[in-house]
Order: sequence, then structure tokens, then C-alpha cells
Amino acid sequence: MGNGIDQASSADWPYPRLVAHRCGGTLAPENTLAGFEACVRYGYRMVEFDAKLSADNQLFLLHDDTLERTSNGHGAAADHTWAQLTGLDAGAWYGPQFAGTRLPTLADAAERCARDGIAANIEIKPCSGRDEITGALVAAGALTLWQDQTPPLLSSFSYEALAAARDAAPSLRRGMLFEEVPADWLRIVRELDCVSLHASHRYLNEALVAQICTAGLRVLAYTVNDPARAQLLAQWGVDMICTDRIDRLQPDMFSAPANPA
Repeated sequence: MGNGIDQASSADWPYPRLVAHRCGGTLAPENTLAGFEACVRYGYRMVEFDAKLSADNQLFLLHDDTLERTSNGHGAAADHTWAQLTGLDAGAWYGPQFAGTRLPTLADAAERCARDGIAANIEIKPCSGRDEITGALVAAGALTLWQDQTPPLLSSFSYEALAAARDAAPSLRRGMLFEEVPADWLRIVRELDCVSLHASHRYLNEALVAQICTAGLRVLAYTVNDPARAQLLAQWGVDMICTDRIDRLQPDMFSAPANPA
């Protein structure tokens, strides 16, 4: 049905069906290399993470515009140089066993992807007012850092960031991120020359997935933590499912029919 399981490993879409949200889902401090260790432990072959820029334009992993929630830093990330950011503890907030975990650079993430044989969905996450430069630098960095492995899939909620990424590295695959899919989704993805559309699973239904697939696009659904919901989305034709619960959604769960006789 749609872009079904048999197409998931085709040459134009070399990615597995399941991807770990923010590197390791809920099993490690988000957007850190510790997440890769959790992925290896549970057999995951792809991670999603957020990339942004420091004040001096170092590419590094962080979701929020501010530092408080996932580190012992304070204030806007964009106001800090990489020298200031590199000393922060990005793991103790999650648990004492992760104390001393550092914010990784995009190069660190690329190295771990290569070492562990893990593909990447890089969400371009610009700080306010830095959409274009973040999109351009993340795309250029990804093009260089992932030269000898599966090229990463770029995505963003920011039209401007994804347009800049398209111009900086047109050969890299791009996916437009939405929460609820807008009425003019087809115009947007066509303008950005996207290969995929990424949306919250809560706003997807079978008819909409069919429309997106018919337009020749792949579909990524986030953030899906229930195995039954994941199976239903796959039946509708969703190509990739992003999850926080890599311990609940087994990496081989789509290798057999959802409802075997």
C-alpha cells in the first residue's frame, strides 16, 4: 500500500523504517552521543537529531534555543561561542550516570554514524533570525562530513532554512517538517524540491498519507511510541517512523506482516 515496506530500502530512499528521536529517544540524554550507544544496544540503524549554530558558527547538536532544559548552561545558545558551550554538562539533567556528557558537534555525530553504521536525519534547528545561515552551513557540513557513508536526510520546520540547504547542497535529500499538514503542502514541498514530508502522526490519516504518496513523496511520522499505532501507520504507507521508545518499537517489527494468518 502506498510507499510500502518493499520500497523502503530502494536506491532513492536508503533508510530503515524506524529512527530514534533525538539520537536515543528516552533512553539517553537527548542529542548526545550516549544516544548512539542506546541505538546500537537495541539494534536501531538510524537516528534523528537537531543541529544548530553557536555564536561563532560551530555546528552542534541541541534542540532548544536556550540551554537550561538539557544542560547546566543558561541563556540563548546563539549567544555562546563554541568554547563556552563545549564545557557544559549535557547529561547530568537526565541522570547521574550521564554526568559529564558533552554537547557533540555535527562532526562528532558523523563520526559515530560512520563507526556504528547508522544513518541520520538531521533536523536543521535555527535559532531565531538565523534560518538561512544555519540551513546553508548545516547542509554544507553534512555534505562534507558524510562523504563516505549513507547521505543524511535533511529536514526542518523552517522554509528559509531548508531553501538555503537546498541551494548549498542540492544533492542531499530534504524533507519538510510540519506538525499538522497544511492545505498547501504540495506547493511547499515542490518549491523546496523535497523527497519527503514529515508530520506529527496525530494529524495523519490514511487518506492524507495516500495523497502524499501519490504525489511521489515519502512520509515520515513523528513521534510514535505505541507499537500498534506504528503498525497502523505502516499499513497506511508511512515510510519512516520516528520514536522515543526504541525499547518498545523493535527494529524488525515490520519484517513480517502486521496481522499474519
